[in-house]
Amino acid sequence: MSYAAQTLLERIRREGRVDGEIIKVDRFLNHQVDPQLIDLLATDIATRFADQQIEKILTAETSGIMLAQAVAGMLGVSFIYAKKKCPLTMGEYFSAASYSFTKQESTTLYVSKEVLGKGERVLFIDDFFAQGSTLQAIEEIVVQAQAKLIGSALIINKSKRQDIESILTLEDLQTG
Repeated sequence: MSYAAQTLLERIRREGRVDGEIIKVDRFLNHQVDPQLIDLLATDIATRFADQQIEKILTAETSGIMLAQAVAGMLGVSFIYAKKKCPLTMGEYFSAASYSFTKQESTTLYVSKEVLGKGERVLFIDDFFAQGSTLQAIEEIVVQAQAKLIGSALIINKSKRQDIESILTLEDLQTG
């Protein structure tokens, strides 16, 4: 287990809670944010993708933004966050529907055609992976843009999927 994973696991035990598939991390990750912890997690993820020629980081508004910004900074690339509302200033856009397991609601994600282009190598970043709806929406947007999704990385993978890079899995939390 990496140093980032050990540190995160300790924080969850000390200041968070795991209740089945619900992971409460409001005090340090997704309501109040510890920037040093985000930097530690971002370093772990950036290291995994350092040789992948990533050109853009893509995340969904809101909880993935802090990690996406930190990883993008470490890789020296821009990051995009898919918006949950389409502003008047966004002309042409790519869009896809997503369902939030935590919030129990559907939303549409929007990315301006001005910021994601054909052939760009994209890394998806998020805080949690539960049912996969956000990633599915991001995959649809990447296909619409004719970009290339190089990988997906997140803080905690609550699914059984093995093709996603994560700091911790639900199994780590339940056994660790």
